[in-house]
Amino acid sequence: MTRILLVEDDRTLGTTLTERLRKEGYDAEWCATLAEAGRTFDRGLWDLAILDVGLPDGSGFDFARRIRAFGSTPIMFMTAASSAQNRLEGFELGAEEFIPKPFHLKELFIRIRHVLDKRSTRHVVPFGRKTIDLDAMAVVHDDGTREYPQPRDFKILRLLIEWSPRVVSRDEILDRIWGEDRFPAERTVDNAIVRLRQSLGDRAIRSVRGVGYQWSPLEGVSNAL
Repeated sequence: MTRILLVEDDRTLGTTLTERLRKEGYDAEWCATLAEAGRTFDRGLWDLAILDVGLPDGSGFDFARRIRAFGSTPIMFMTAASSAQNRLEGFELGAEEFIPKPFHLKELFIRIRHVLDKRSTRHVVPFGRKTIDLDAMAVVHDDGTREYPQPRDFKILRLLIEWSPRVVSRDEILDRIWGEDRFPAERTVDNAIVRLRQSLGDRAIRSVRGVGYQWSPLEGVSNAL
């Protein structure tokens, strides 16, 4: 079932939209604050995030940056703050849609379907009898079951795939995935690689002594995205 995260501080609107989304067949979760949204977002993977901009404990733009730091969940902004500057900022953050309040419910649902339809073709990388679903941040096994690595682990995996066949150093991984704000020890990268190998097998990621890691599957897999 399609999962939608709704972040809206107006309780009447939040309740109404959640009920309508569920009636339309979506698995919808509603949060009224950024703090609540952060906890809910971390509990699973989402097919769409619908965000208000003005929230009691921060900005929906800031939450969009957090979403983008951990994956490619589509984002829609739904807000009364619909100036040209706000729309530009939203689209620069990678928003798929920006719908101003007030709006007609039918228009909202048309836009939701439009976003979801555009995302229906997923980016996948075949790997032996498994598939790496880059949009869902999942490893899909041959029996259809899905395994979800930790978000940062999956970002490391995506980085290695995208830069293949280049060897990626630990420092590059730390800089790209964590940035300067939260700079962990190099051992953190090694631990993430161990967890990824547990999901994919030891052959998927090669260690290059003194340099770093390389996406190097030995099962005739294409690395092209």
